[in-house]
Amino acid sequence: MTSYRKYDYLAFFVPLKKATEIAMPTKTQRDKHKLYQQSVQDPDSEARLILRVFRKLRKRSPRTLREDFCGTALLASTWVQMVPDGSATGVDLHRPTLDYARRVNVSRLGTASKRVELIEGDVLEERGDTHDVIVAFNFSYFVFKDRDLLRRYFERVHNAVADDGIFFLDLYGGPEAQVLQEESTDHDDFTYVWDQARFNPITGETLCHIHFDFPDGSRMNRAFTYDWRLWSLPEVQDLLSEVGFRKVEVYWEGTDSDGEGNGVFRQSRRGDDSSCWVAYIVAAK
Repeated sequence: MTSYRKYDYLAFFVPLKKATEIAMPTKTQRDKHKLYQQSVQDPDSEARLILRVFRKLRKRSPRTLREDFCGTALLASTWVQMVPDGSATGVDLHRPTLDYARRVNVSRLGTASKRVELIEGDVLEERGDTHDVIVAFNFSYFVFKDRDLLRRYFERVHNAVADDGIFFLDLYGGPEAQVLQEESTDHDDFTYVWDQARFNPITGETLCHIHFDFPDGSRMNRAFTYDWRLWSLPEVQDLLSEVGFRKVEVYWEGTDSDGEGNGVFRQSRRGDDSSCWVAYIVAAK
């Protein structure tokens, strides 16, 4: 079983200094957003993936990025560090999380913070702006359970992506994605627990939680809860094509000599029969 974390793509890149350094929580400071960033997100690798794929497809470097469902805007903050002339916009409905993003992630950027804009708003709204890159990571668009509503979101993205822009999404699946279970991943001074609490095979609806366990035996229970529909790769690809994306590709993770995921994602038309997997979708206009 996997915790559905993204891995490094260093096989593709010249080593760079880490753009993001996340302090670990102490016993007296258990910050659920820091814990999430440490255990789930890998913005450096995702920014590098975006840069590599965009340069390959468009023969230029992207400058502007919009992070939908941005939460703490960790990717947006990383983007302006990694792209010296770049700018980033984060969109999210939850004001307290955006306040955290400004206070913790954006404030540490110094002068680069001027190149980050955070918007409290609905990703379904038309804003009239365009971006080289739009991302919906951490499976956040799964919140749209209705096909027409997800199609509407993809239409809004298509309208907001520049003429040669690209939309990046991630997605998880496999037979174990439908199994009710808890899976734990140990970190230095806490344990990340991914809890698949409910799944309805008729509707595809799933309810998942993230808990954090600590060495003293305490638990931060249901630090995050996700009420989603578990969309399939073909469903998402079909919808992206329907709304006008000309090229929709899947980036599948390779395997090492032991048959385990190696953290290297490449464009592929054939996946393997893994019991659980994470993939990226790249939709180009």
